[in-house]
Amino acid sequence: MITIAEARRYYEAADAVHDFDHVLRVLALAEHIGRAEGADLEVVRAAALLHDVGREKAEADGLDHAVHAADRAREILAGQPAEKVEAVAHAIAAHRFRTGPEPATLEAQVLFDADKLDAIGAVGVARAFAYGGARGQRLWAPVETVDVARWLEEGDDPAEHTPVHEFIVKLSRIKERLFTPTGRAIAEKRHAYMVGFFKRFDAEVRGQR
Repeated sequence: MITIAEARRYYEAADAVHDFDHVLRVLALAEHIGRAEGADLEVVRAAALLHDVGREKAEADGLDHAVHAADRAREILAGQPAEKVEAVAHAIAAHRFRTGPEPATLEAQVLFDADKLDAIGAVGVARAFAYGGARGQRLWAPVETVDVARWLEEGDDPAEHTPVHEFIVKLSRIKERLFTPTGRAIAEKRHAYMVGFFKRFDAEVRGQR
């Protein structure tokens, strides 16, 4: 439906956290999960390649980037079989962690899992700090000061957010939200690595040698 070369040009303005390297990692994970779970790989590939298209513009305009990307995918894939295009659009619209519709198809679940797996493990840690650095966040906050209930109810507070907040409020919860057996199996090792990293990080900040 769309090639890697064709998709790459839609991400020229993307930031380091959501750039085409991220897209390619999600694509590789989605293909692996989709193959193992028996998904329609044509839909999975197109959805992975286009899931963050136009993200920077959507966020600048205050729009839901997943809804925006789904609409852009419909435009980009115009002329392809309508049922395939809608399957791709649904997968993209349903790939967000905090908001959006539940993934209602296997292909949407595959994309959701692949995208979330790229947010945990070693890559996830790197992305959390890259995101924080780009926005001038502090590196660390005491774990005991993170009010999870408030953050979940009120959403992000940019003035207080740190990679530690991101880990506690979102990243540590991802493995429980995945849909596919294959995705959940991959998440176990990535989750364990991430938990160990933030435990060690907290200890070193507090003076452990």
